Amino acid sequence: MLAVSNILAGSVGAMRYPQLLFGCCLLLLLGLPLCRAGATEEQMWAAGRLMRDVCQPKFPKITPEIADGIQKGNLPDDKDAKCYINCVMEMMQTMKKGKFQMESTLKQVELLMPDSYKASYRKGIGECKDAAAGIKNNCDAAHALLSCFRDKIDIFVFP
Repeated sequence: MLAVSNILAGSVGAMRYPQLLFGCCLLLLLGLPLCRAGATEEQMWAAGRLMRDVCQPKFPKITPEIADGIQKGNLPDDKDAKCYINCVMEMMQTMKKGKFQMESTLKQVELLMPDSYKASYRKGIGECKDAAAGIKNNCDAAHALLSCFRDKIDIFVFP
């Protein structure tokens, strides 16, 4: 318990924060029965809030209102918004250095999404797998991929 209180008190360095976040997401998901069923909607949004809380401070121009708009599918076409999207997608293991990570994305869908979302997401992921192909800028690539997801996935969600 002391280790947890030290972590919460800020004794963990900034470089370890992504590992801590990943660990917290895993802890949230421990309630899943043998990973056979997806997360509840509450668990999905809790994991998303953690990712958003890490990325939003890195981009001060992304106000809570702008982040809420992105969450609803309003994707601004500016550098800060695109890089915020990239940050979240990298934390979700959907993007890595501007490249779409299809296998890890499908794994995340299985772990972090309620069962009612999965079929639409699998289909949309397949349709969007090349949306970022050939785009050199990481932030532009993430924006293009998320735009495709928004257009192709019936139940669009983003942290």
